[in-house]
Amino acid sequence: MPQTTKEPGPQSTDYDAIVVGGSLAGCTAAIMLGRAGARVALVEKQPDPKAFKRICSHFIQASAVPTLERLGLLDRIESTGAVRSRIHIWTRWGWIEPPESVPGVNLRRELLDPLMRETAAETAGVELLLGHTATGLLRTGDATSGVTVRDQGDEVIALRARLVVGADGRDSRVVEWAGVDEKTLPHGRFAYGAYFDGPLPTNAPDSTIWFLDPQWAAAFPTDSGLTFYAAMPTKERLPEFKRDPRGELISFMANLPEPPPIQAERQVGPMLGKVEMPNRVRKVVGPGLALVGDAALATDPLFGVGCGWAVQSAEWLSDCVAPALCGEEPLERGLSRYRRRHRSELRGHAFFIHDYATGRRMQPPERMLFSAAVRDRKVAEALESMATRRTKPVRTIAKVMPRAIAVNARHALTRRSGESPVAAAHAPRRVGE
Repeated sequence: MPQTTKEPGPQSTDYDAIVVGGSLAGCTAAIMLGRAGARVALVEKQPDPKAFKRICSHFIQASAVPTLERLGLLDRIESTGAVRSRIHIWTRWGWIEPPESVPGVNLRRELLDPLMRETAAETAGVELLLGHTATGLLRTGDATSGVTVRDQGDEVIALRARLVVGADGRDSRVVEWAGVDEKTLPHGRFAYGAYFDGPLPTNAPDSTIWFLDPQWAAAFPTDSGLTFYAAMPTKERLPEFKRDPRGELISFMANLPEPPPIQAERQVGPMLGKVEMPNRVRKVVGPGLALVGDAALATDPLFGVGCGWAVQSAEWLSDCVAPALCGEEPLERGLSRYRRRHRSELRGHAFFIHDYATGRRMQPPERMLFSAAVRDRKVAEALESMATRRTKPVRTIAKVMPRAIAVNARHALTRRSGESPVAAAHAPRRVGE
């Protein structure tokens, strides 16, 4: 049941917007709304400004790099030690090499989150409320009109605003309290990962992922000379990983085709794991309410979209509602604009991500696209643009699939016409062919 509060506590403060959750999405929304002239309360339950999200691969896709630049954070992120990297993809047909394009960003959340929070606190119009735990929503009629919070002194305070932004993640309490419509979709994999120090993977500073179909693994070089290794097998392998997470991760990575040097490295920090990762799709707006980041759409972390979509969705929301918060139009108009933008940008990507998240093997069109990307630069460029979320999937697939079919047909004809059976049996092949 939605949790609401009609009678606030003894203290009450008014804002233009209240953002619940001081992580990537929440900080981005607060920064951009504050810069647009709104008075913003950024509510974060952790009292420590250096708190950070621990279970995260922290790769920020290239689609979000323009948002980081707009925030004025890209240079600061790089000076903190971030690694700019593209992605090399192993498939059973061979390697898909990254084209010369906009690289993504790899920086541990231990460094990124405090930097985002510090920037938000420095932004005019933003009040960062550390150690304040949201306890419920205020309502005026059918509309959300504020939040109740409990401070570190155990005092309940009512914060009122025209807009409440839920930026409190996959397990959002704001969603629960508001009774937001939600669709939950199954996930057929689990994840274990850890940071290692030592010899870097071959493709460093670029990242490497292995599509073993349906198993998956990745190596993400990041700041301080560390590499984050991650494995996402299907659920039937969970018992062995639970028995010995570290040993299984190292064994899994060491037995990959052209494996990274994990056996020569030293683990730094704890083993991180997540067993249940259901995809969650929510209605992103309601009267006086908007959701950003994982609170709005929580998808399979295999494709590394979470961090990027957190800052991008917050940017879209801020652009859409800032005129309303500045008194230039009704808030409903801005929220409707955000709903359309969020749906247009992410619906297609989410569809494909949710479908593959079941743990299934690749389907024929996917095999066609991946194999052609190994053999043709233009197909590889199109796949990279879609995978880094810079172009929409339906449009990209419709445009590139005829070329992929032609590339693979030509490849098959060349092999049949140019090689005798004996020569073909002894000819060098790409990895996995």
